[in-house]
Amino acid sequence: MSKYNEKEIICLLQDANRQREAFEAIVKEYSEQLYWQIRRLVLSHDDANDILQNTFIKAWSNIEYFRGDAKMSTWLYRIALNECLTYVNKQQANNTLSIDDADMEVVNQLESDLYFDGDETQKVFLRAIHSLPEKQQMVFNLKYFKEMKYEEISEILGTSVGALKASYHHAVKKIETFLEKHL
Repeated sequence: MSKYNEKEIICLLQDANRQREAFEAIVKEYSEQLYWQIRRLVLSHDDANDILQNTFIKAWSNIEYFRGDAKMSTWLYRIALNECLTYVNKQQANNTLSIDDADMEVVNQLESDLYFDGDETQKVFLRAIHSLPEKQQMVFNLKYFKEMKYEEISEILGTSVGALKASYHHAVKKIETFLEKHL
C-alpha cells in the first residue's frame, strides 16, 4: 500500500488475510495526531504513549465492530478520548490533592517533562486548559488545536452541536479569565 486511502483500508479490514496490513496502515496514519490529542489532555509523554497504545489495542480488539459508518479518525478519537477519561478518572480517584496542589502538579509535570519545550506563557496556557472541566477540555482541544468542525466533534463526543458551541464558548471565557489572572 502506498498513500493512505480510507476506503481501501476499510475494504482490506474485511479481508482476514490483509486485516493486519490494513491496521498497520491505520496506526501509521493516525499515531501522531492521536498522540498529540491525548498529550494535551494528560500532559505526560509517558502517559500519552501508554494511552495511545491502549487506544490501538482497544481498536484492534474491536475492529470487527467498525462498520465504516463514521470516519476511521472519528472512531479512533472516540476510543482515545474514552481512554483519556478512564485515565483521568483513575488519577483523580487516587489523588486527594487540593485544587492549588493539583495546579502545581500540572506545572511540575510540565517542567519535569523532557519533551516539553514551551515558555512560561505556554505553561500558563496549558494550566488554564487543565483548569477546565473534562468535557470543556476535550471540546476546546478538538476545536482549538485540531480545528475540527463542531459536526465532527459531535460525532466523537455524542453531543449536540449547540451544546458543543456553548461548551467551547465557556471554555474560552474561562481560559481568558485564567490568563488575565496569571500573566
